[in-house]
Amino acid sequence: GPCAGLEPPRMIETPAGMLNAIGLQNVGVEVFLSDKLPRLRELPVRVVVNCWGNSEDEYEDVVARLEGAEGIDAIELNLACPNKKEWQTIFACDPGLTARITARVRKRTRAPLWVKLSPNVTDIRESARAAAGEGADALCLVNTLRGMAIDIESRAPIIGNNQGGLSGPAIKPVAVLKTHQVYQVCRDHGIPIIGQGGVTTADDALEFLIAGASAVGVGTALFYDPLVCKKINDGIVAYLERHELTEVSQLVGTLVLNG
Repeated sequence: GPCAGLEPPRMIETPAGMLNAIGLQNVGVEVFLSDKLPRLRELPVRVVVNCWGNSEDEYEDVVARLEGAEGIDAIELNLACPNKKEWQTIFACDPGLTARITARVRKRTRAPLWVKLSPNVTDIRESARAAAGEGADALCLVNTLRGMAIDIESRAPIIGNNQGGLSGPAIKPVAVLKTHQVYQVCRDHGIPIIGQGGVTTADDALEFLIAGASAVGVGTALFYDPLVCKKINDGIVAYLERHELTEVSQLVGTLVLNG
């Protein structure tokens, strides 16, 4: 069903980033299938549906409902939202839960299954192994880092939910490191990574590719520059030409560590 999301204020700008606690507000799977998907099908784009549930059963039900719908290129399983009170935790921070939900959903769909992971863990490789081992076709990382901003006059959190997810350039170094850590796991399983977290320029995207991502996601930058993706793509092409490379894949995971 539909989800109203969390109480406002739900977003605040922070140094080199943004805190949000939207709470996955959306119209629900039925309205998505009847109203939004037909309109998306008319556009010359690939459609990746990010979905979630408040329980293992709900994850299964939502994916089963999406299965077979025309025009869905992949399903992204959101296990990593830091703002779902109903979850009591971040599902992706528990490798056992990550494995169980991935396994249950995998049985329900033939679509490419992407699992989105959280950076709010000690070792992200554990969750990566869990999802990859249960049949994920790709891993998306990272979701936002948990954070807080305080109004010093009222001495209260500015975000209605008290805490939120930090995105934007502030988290890029964390995301690049986690991408490189997960690359080892993904290489063993033969699945790609979609790297994300603070990408605003072609140089940012290139860092993720070199670290081990096969594709790059952009979020926060779209708030102030809706056309940023074309600029990023143009910059990647220019880099490939400068280095006499013909494919992005020639760049993926080419990081050479010091020492």
